[in-house]
Amino acid sequence: MGTVTSATEQPETPAAGRTAPIPRLIATDLDGTLLRDDKTVSGRTVAALAAAEAAGIEVFFVTGRPARWMDVASAHVHGHGLAICANGAAVVDLRGGGRFVEVRPLERADARVIVERLRAAVPGTSFAAERTTGFHYEPRYPPYQLDPGATVAPAEEFLADDFAGAETAAGEPCGPILKLLAHHPELAPDAFLALARTAAGEHGSITRSSPTALLEISGLGVSKASTLAGYCAEHGIAPEEVVAFGDMPNDLEMLGWAGTSYAMANAHPEVLAATTHRAAANNEDGVAAVIERIVRAACG
Repeated sequence: MGTVTSATEQPETPAAGRTAPIPRLIATDLDGTLLRDDKTVSGRTVAALAAAEAAGIEVFFVTGRPARWMDVASAHVHGHGLAICANGAAVVDLRGGGRFVEVRPLERADARVIVERLRAAVPGTSFAAERTTGFHYEPRYPPYQLDPGATVAPAEEFLADDFAGAETAAGEPCGPILKLLAHHPELAPDAFLALARTAAGEHGSITRSSPTALLEISGLGVSKASTLAGYCAEHGIAPEEVVAFGDMPNDLEMLGWAGTSYAMANAHPEVLAATTHRAAANNEDGVAAVIERIVRAACG
């Protein structure tokens, strides 16, 4: 994989019903899926992940989380050591200290247009930007996890062309934008998502994974599905050989692309409607239970 690539079109979805009895790769979301609500990985799940790898089935974490939030899962990565982060905007080597293997950025010009259009269409929206080198947010944006190295400034400032040459608190040049985040303090999450897609959808891929009105905006064509599809194509893995798990709208493309997909029992209604297979809720180790069945079949 290259270091920085442009966004590509979404991968084609395989025909319904084409599945393989023994998959070659398991792709799983983290929050609300693999992780319990307290953000831990249960002992049962740890054992299931290890058993899958021992059976020759590759496990890939595919999450909306930035690389800097991957400590919850980095100890449980096997095989390749890679994870797809920021809804497909980055492939990260968790064994290599969080090194970026591939980056698919949101261009600053598109980010600025999105900010301008959402400010006009949805007054009261505040913004943040996740870069490869750190986090930047507006004074009214609610930081979901404190970051002492973050820059607090208007979006027009941290998205400006000349800001790219500024230095972070660690003295590093600011890197590409992985995703823009938009928050609204009053709107219902799905209503905010619909308004944002109408106002600015041609400039980025807009989705959500939070229970609050927090939108995640990547480069046009960037998604969990398109980045996972690229990895699988490079390694000769067909969609029919992939089993995927997810619970929120940012998982929909991936669940539609994979040959076999499971919605968690606690999933968003749109995810439940789009999938035919169900896993028990995240707090009930639903992913682990399915992986255990897969491994038993693989081991005969």
